[in-house]
Amino acid sequence: MKALLDTHIWVWWLTASTGLTTRERAALDAAAADGALFLAAISLWEAQMLHAKGRLDLPLAFSDWLRRAAAPPMVTVLPMDIPVIATLDALPGRFHGDPADRLIVATAKVHRLPLATHDKRIRASRAVRLWRP
Repeated sequence: MKALLDTHIWVWWLTASTGLTTRERAALDAAAADGALFLAAISLWEAQMLHAKGRLDLPLAFSDWLRRAAAPPMVTVLPMDIPVIATLDALPGRFHGDPADRLIVATAKVHRLPLATHDKRIRASRAVRLWRP
């Protein structure tokens, strides 16, 4: 099944994080093998910010990790384009205060992809279809 990955899901999946269940990790591996995983462009920036703040520890240089982590067949990066930005207007004002999360949800909506996320506010909002492993 196709899915757009929230930044934390993408990072957890590609690092030794324990944030994912075994079932989620296996489902993501299988989806990647099928070329069915997508990433909003803003997630690239979020990963860089996490690394700059020391919250993303990597075994290699960030630029090398990013090139590998954001390349097919791992994921397909979806652009922050006019349809995504226009979709922000349709999101409820109280939906979420984090601009990156708003852009990720808008990207999922534009591309009609379920969103893989553990973010409680996004999950509770019902603003986007959720990915189920």
